[in-house]
Amino acid sequence: MSFYVILRGPLGVGKTTVATALARSIEGVAVSIDAIADPDWDGGSLGLYLRANRVAARRARDALARGTPVVIDGCFYWKTQLRDLERRLPFAHTVITLRAPLSICVRRDAGRAVVHGAAATRQVYRKVTRLQYGLPVDASRGVAATVREVRSLLPDSGARPSRA
Repeated sequence: MSFYVILRGPLGVGKTTVATALARSIEGVAVSIDAIADPDWDGGSLGLYLRANRVAARRARDALARGTPVVIDGCFYWKTQLRDLERRLPFAHTVITLRAPLSICVRRDAGRAVVHGAAATRQVYRKVTRLQYGLPVDASRGVAATVREVRSLLPDSGARPSRA
């Protein structure tokens, strides 16, 4: 059964790392909204992310048409962006919000090859955590534990739509 998972959360929570590991564990593909949006960065407007949705949806549709599950990760600040992606991809899906304390997100960001900084991490954290959408998963325990918990929320036959 074709399905997709949206992993959302703040900078430094581990979205891309978890998405990559999850995609590998379900024999799927990972699509990063940030990787799509970054080359055209305009400060993070809704328009930028809606354009990224178009590209992500096209990539996801190709995989979903082949029966391959898709894991899409991004901050997803706006419900509008989430609903737009859900509209573009009318397949079974689950939305997961990865959560961790701000201090962990700041520490993880500081350990990256490209550091965004504590101020940016705080700003993104506030924006992302304002929107309650999707099933919450504690991402502070490490990648393996987070992937196990996310997988436990995915039925064996695929994923069901879930919204907040």
